[in-house]
Amino acid sequence: MNDRTSGPEQAEREELALLLPAPAERDLPPGRHLHHKDTLMRLIDQDGERATARPRPRLLRPAVLLPAAGLALGGVLLTTLAVTGQDSAPAPSASATGSKATGTRGAAVLLDRIALAAGKGGERTVTGDQFVYVRTLVSGNEGEFGGPVKLAEPGEREVWMTQKAGPVIDEGLIHQDGSYIPLVVGVPDGEKPVGHPAGLDRPTYAWLASLPTDPDVLLRRLTAEITRDQDSRDTPAEDRDEARDAFDAIGELLRETVMPPRTAAALYRAAARIPGVRVDPDAVDAAGRHGIGVARDDTAAGWRTTWIFDSTTLEYRGERTYLIRDTSMGRKGTLIGVSAVLERAVVDALRERPSTTT
Repeated sequence: MNDRTSGPEQAEREELALLLPAPAERDLPPGRHLHHKDTLMRLIDQDGERATARPRPRLLRPAVLLPAAGLALGGVLLTTLAVTGQDSAPAPSASATGSKATGTRGAAVLLDRIALAAGKGGERTVTGDQFVYVRTLVSGNEGEFGGPVKLAEPGEREVWMTQKAGPVIDEGLIHQDGSYIPLVVGVPDGEKPVGHPAGLDRPTYAWLASLPTDPDVLLRRLTAEITRDQDSRDTPAEDRDEARDAFDAIGELLRETVMPPRTAAALYRAAARIPGVRVDPDAVDAAGRHGIGVARDDTAAGWRTTWIFDSTTLEYRGERTYLIRDTSMGRKGTLIGVSAVLERAVVDALRERPSTTT
């Protein structure tokens, strides 16, 4: 039978063939495709943009109870922002961002290959008295909310996250800028905070392993949990966007976790079903590592976020966010946050560091 594919479809096939790396010839080691939330990132509220574009609402985190030093650190921790939007959004120049996003069909193909690679990792046994340890390199916006971006110099950040099923208040520990800051999270109940169990806003390894692995069911599950959270916060209807929020939630789950391989694979396949995801053929993380990315635009807020993967192994590397149009935060192409995962492990105590990289 003759291949009658021609024109735009044939051109897109040829483009994908150039963009996508060859499948890895070996199984990936355990502990890949893992990253979860940046705890204080979600405190941002771009009130200065509301006259022209409404920023996304804070979705998942309950009240964060930190000492004054922790609150002062908040500006440093605004490292990665999930984004949404339309395929027609203008792409920044290659010189400004180091990449140029391409079509949604390519993203679905790429995410399927990433899912296949993620699913080859080994399962772990993680107990409730252990901690997930993640070391990252981050550079975030220290500027005023709604004002011009002031990007910090890259710096290392370590987190230890409790794996107790909960409810818990003492969630873990952050080490950044030479200080150790207890991560205390709870919902106030009168004068006494009430802890919360493992879940979307505190994803332990066991909770992640309990999620459905059918990507459609998983996407519905995430959407339902986000909706319940928004309902509990009386989030206005105009601040809600299911596609954006689902992409945001998956990004949260990728950042600072150790994730079961089957769950990671399901999350990537679920992401492929979200409208607006695109391939970013050359994205650079905070460590200067080039990789292939999956991007999504927030055309209302005016920024794009790219999840970055190693071009050969398809391992998750980090994330970057930049402006796709001029806003009060800066000119089109301005980088507003970037991160790189350096190490992940499961350890037995706070402040314990792994002896080997996993």
